[in-house]
Amino acid sequence: MVTALVNVLTGQAPPGVEVDREITVRLDRWNRPEPDLVAAAAPYDPSRTFYTPEETLLVVAVVSPESAHRDRTVKLRKYAEAGIANYWRIEEEDGSPVVHAYELDEPTRSYVPTAIHRGELRTTTPFTITLDLEGLVPGHRN
Repeated sequence: MVTALVNVLTGQAPPGVEVDREITVRLDRWNRPEPDLVAAAAPYDPSRTFYTPEETLLVVAVVSPESAHRDRTVKLRKYAEAGIANYWRIEEEDGSPVVHAYELDEPTRSYVPTAIHRGELRTTTPFTITLDLEGLVPGHRN
């Protein structure tokens, strides 16, 4: 699912926005988590090993049983405190992906839930995105 999501978002990202997987976000000297996907306003650099919170527009966590607690609580707090504008948590519901979308409330440095997307995701934040969520899962409709 992560590969399909990277491909779709890369195709919809405006110029100057990179979509990557398996790359860290350096929140501070001691925290460098690796989200499943990052969309960042940064020039392409093949030797890049991390993004900064200032460059990061969106982090995406695909929840697994092993990561559920961290994705739902710890990462949510850390990314918000670092000032990352958007966080998506993708959960599985009856075999289909569901996106829980959050947007940063600047004054409180915490996330506000903005939507729960089933079937399709349409948003203009952090850029215009339309996703067929079922199409991200092998064997589902495209």
